[in-house]
Amino acid sequence: MAPTTATNGAIAAPGHHHAANGMPADGRDHVVIFPFMAKGHTLPLLHFAAALSAHHGELRVTLITTPANRAFAAGRLPASVSLVALPFPSLPPLPAGVESTDALPCPSLYPAFLRATARLRDAFAGFLASLPSQPLVLVSDFFLGFTRAAAADAGVRRVVFHGMSCFSMAICKALIAYPAAASVGPAGPPFHVPGMPEHVAITADEVPDAVAKFADPEDPVTRFLIDYVGFSDVLSWGVLVNSVAALDEDYVAPFESFYQPGARAWLVGPLHLAAGDTSELVVEEQDPHGCVAWLDEMAAQPGSVVYVSFGTQAHITDAQLDEIAHGLAQSSHRFLWVVRSETWSPPVDMPPDGRIVRGWVPQRSILAHEAVGGFVSHCGWNSAMESLAAGKPVLAWPMIAEQHLNARHVADVVGAGVRICSKAGGMAAAGVVGRAEVEEKVRQLMDADGEAGKNMRARAAWAQQTVKSAVSDGGASRVALRKLVDELQRTYGDIVSEGEM
Repeated sequence: MAPTTATNGAIAAPGHHHAANGMPADGRDHVVIFPFMAKGHTLPLLHFAAALSAHHGELRVTLITTPANRAFAAGRLPASVSLVALPFPSLPPLPAGVESTDALPCPSLYPAFLRATARLRDAFAGFLASLPSQPLVLVSDFFLGFTRAAAADAGVRRVVFHGMSCFSMAICKALIAYPAAASVGPAGPPFHVPGMPEHVAITADEVPDAVAKFADPEDPVTRFLIDYVGFSDVLSWGVLVNSVAALDEDYVAPFESFYQPGARAWLVGPLHLAAGDTSELVVEEQDPHGCVAWLDEMAAQPGSVVYVSFGTQAHITDAQLDEIAHGLAQSSHRFLWVVRSETWSPPVDMPPDGRIVRGWVPQRSILAHEAVGGFVSHCGWNSAMESLAAGKPVLAWPMIAEQHLNARHVADVVGAGVRICSKAGGMAAAGVVGRAEVEEKVRQLMDADGEAGKNMRARAAWAQQTVKSAVSDGGASRVALRKLVDELQRTYGDIVSEGEM
């Protein structure tokens, strides 16, 4: 069928407009999902949309995107989910057609990208106004702060999504509320985070860059968060969390304390598993580089390959890539390494039993492969959840955002990994990690026979069992999703105006 054009200029794929019994549907069965245009924020909400469609077939699901992101979303959604593409605003110096953070030609354009997304408000309000009745709920990324007021104006409750764990979110919010807690200095000892359980102590080096700069109103990202996000997050009806109660339940109450009374955190992860076997996300398993076939050749030695990937966001210098290459070679372990840079060239003396690829790889299939024995990761939360779901230990190499907190959570609290020495603020702040440390930590990660290696593998196996059971029938995450839908439907139409920001 040909696309149809909505009154606000959005291009919409035709969706279902009637309930299963043929009667016209009211908004009670309609969920609208609006991800932020960054792969790490978008993917879990695509998985959430698929899970709703798979397990709650009574619901109609619409996902909001933009034209340049439409193909990425469409290839990862079942046909039952409708797509609406809002035109992406023009905001020089942002190049035309750049509609996702991973497409930014340089990190300095990130603040401009954030401001451009805020200009989606009118088109989004127009979309809500075009609906025949109020949807059951809007699930929206916290970066899209304008959606809360737009939803409230339309009489729609908003559930906010961060893409982070309760552990990391609670720490970030606590340090913004109590900045003096982190004033121990960069070389100071670990400090206790106010409001968190006693075992939660971090160092100043692990404080995310955006949190550390929050006291500086001239910082462009801080300025955006103040001007365009403000209190929209904490005034949300609830919070969707891509996590599992068994990993995160100690931090739910501290996290919820920063929200308006009655707002709850709904732990429904890991979202990449939540749709189960009924998922139609076949594009996830595309393997243009033949990585799985290569791993099949290594399967005679289970656990012999180290998988290396630093996600789609971090910009890594050529000097650091060189050190990683030499460290991997010196470790004497086979490796499969996904490199984002299109210009860096590997050293000529790389070993023949290592593989370097660029572009898309089927990460979940790679992590699940018996030949893979460990994961060198930036510890973005999606990758952390995928690694735990696969039962593979992690060498955590955090770089940006809350990744240092995720690294502490996974390696130290869960106990399923080891950490490399790096600082918050990205590679520029950390300097270059030398090949000797890369070699040492890779060997530590891949040593399945030593006491430390056995312990982290046992904890990774426990985490795998825990997260898989959470999304099974009767599991904690599946039950939480059912309760979320039930609560929303039970109170449909009961939105309370909290007042405008």
